[in-house]
Amino acid sequence: MYRLCKEFRFESAHKLQRKIKSEESSQIHGHSYRVEIILKGKPNQKTGMIDDAELIETRFSDIKRKLNHKLLNDIEGLSVPTIENISFFIWKELKPIFPGLDKVIVYRDSLFESCSYSEEVY
Repeated sequence: MYRLCKEFRFESAHKLQRKIKSEESSQIHGHSYRVEIILKGKPNQKTGMIDDAELIETRFSDIKRKLNHKLLNDIEGLSVPTIENISFFIWKELKPIFPGLDKVIVYRDSLFESCSYSEEVY
């Protein structure tokens, strides 16, 4: 099985309610996010590709517009914008567009954090 990866970036703000009292989290603050989309499948015999990388970028431009330079708490379906919920939100948005979607990974590189979501069965 092949896996094709494509990344995009966005900048957004959020605020979180946490058990640990952290003024930085409870105030509106921003992050730079990097998202990796992984598609699995077999290359098309005619094109030699699982999917065209430029078409992939075009298709996920809508989700990028929803997230980029926005307050994530205000986005419907993402009122608690943890990195876990962001990865699941992106999955739900992209799965209908990409039937071969295997995994979504959201990175906050400046904090050395990431979270992935997939529908793997253990």
